[in-house]
Amino acid sequence: MTPSPQPTSVRDQVTEAEWKARVDLAAAYRLVALYGWDDLIFTHISVRVPGGDHHFLLNPYGMMFEEVTASSLLKIDLQGNKVMESPYFINPAGFTIHSAVHEAREDAQCVMHLHTRNGIAVSAQKDGLLPLSQQAMFALASLAYHDYEGLALDAEEKPRLVSDFGRKKFLILRNHGLLTVGGTAAEAFLLMFLLERACEIQILAQAGGGELSPIPQPIIGRVASQMDAVTVGMGAALTWPGLLRKLDRIDPSYRD
Repeated sequence: MTPSPQPTSVRDQVTEAEWKARVDLAAAYRLVALYGWDDLIFTHISVRVPGGDHHFLLNPYGMMFEEVTASSLLKIDLQGNKVMESPYFINPAGFTIHSAVHEAREDAQCVMHLHTRNGIAVSAQKDGLLPLSQQAMFALASLAYHDYEGLALDAEEKPRLVSDFGRKKFLILRNHGLLTVGGTAAEAFLLMFLLERACEIQILAQAGGGELSPIPQPIIGRVASQMDAVTVGMGAALTWPGLLRKLDRIDPSYRD
């Protein structure tokens, strides 16, 4: 009698490059949960699958961020179809926002969209992010805004979102949340850390009740020229391994 074939793991079905992308993306989900930036099962982080098929990885709808693993991530195409078998669902709103950015920008290898409390609070303010901290300087050097149009389910919103975002790295979705893009999960996470921290500092400073002291415009321009060296270059490359070590000490199951 011929023995039944053994189930094939996700790792056995993908390239080494895709598996690394899966591990890094699963780590990003775990870190978002660790820092308290998650919103139950909502919001998303996506990564483009290495290769020329224009597929990307997204969280399984219904799974808490602290539960996401490399194997559980969905692989979908730009039309919202699963291209690898999975028992999980795709969040339509997540597909709309992330597919729009991935389709329009080859540099957006990772797209991180979150509903943090501080981020939404700043997104609801008429003047948006203010130049109140060094963290804000990095975001203001490459920041765009997109007005709220309701739940992100309408494909007709995609070109407006893409047009508003342009080639920037940070996006504040008014009355909604925050979004960053990077060439890697490490870059997108570090940019989100800076943007969220800038929003947190702004809310705390405003809550203090004293007169605020904004940073002068010439200094904002000077910091803009230094941003890539700090956040994208050595900054992301040096920060990410330490973050992975932190996760490995807490719970390394994101690598499964």
